[in-house]
Amino acid sequence: MSRSLNIVLAGFGGQGVLFAGKLIAYAGLLEDREVSWLPSYGPEMRGGTANCSVCLSDDPIGSPLVLAPNALVAMNQPSLDKFERSVTEGGVVVADSTLIADIPDVPGVNVCAIPATAMAEEAGFKKLANIIMAGKLFAETRFCAEDTLWKAMEKCVPASKAAMLEMNKKALRLGMEA
Repeated sequence: MSRSLNIVLAGFGGQGVLFAGKLIAYAGLLEDREVSWLPSYGPEMRGGTANCSVCLSDDPIGSPLVLAPNALVAMNQPSLDKFERSVTEGGVVVADSTLIADIPDVPGVNVCAIPATAMAEEAGFKKLANIIMAGKLFAETRFCAEDTLWKAMEKCVPASKAAMLEMNKKALRLGMEA
């Protein structure tokens, strides 16, 4: 398990990148690690661009802004285009190949492309491609213990949406196995 991870999650507003980042951050909190979660989105939110920076560390975090991530989750082409060159050597890029036509080979970076949006639609998990992507990021980085991830999901899905918890867990498993 990597003990220090600086992640950028990026996509269109409405794709759930902020929620996926919150899930990862909450997992870090449950493991009593140093955590920061910094959202960034345009005024239009739905349809506009959105991204968030998540830092998980055993040491104090100097800045919540991630300029050189060692992990990138890109939900669409503009997001991949914007952040791919900033990923550090030895890092990982998880890209949604349903919405990204041009997936580059980034030297020194592990690029993993999965059709998360198509997978979500096929499984009947409308709007859960973000969770599938978080599952794939977990499979690639082991940013926390697996049981911690499940507990974080239980904490992040609000009581008002309790019916969505099992679907979110299934989507997470799909991503982990992709």
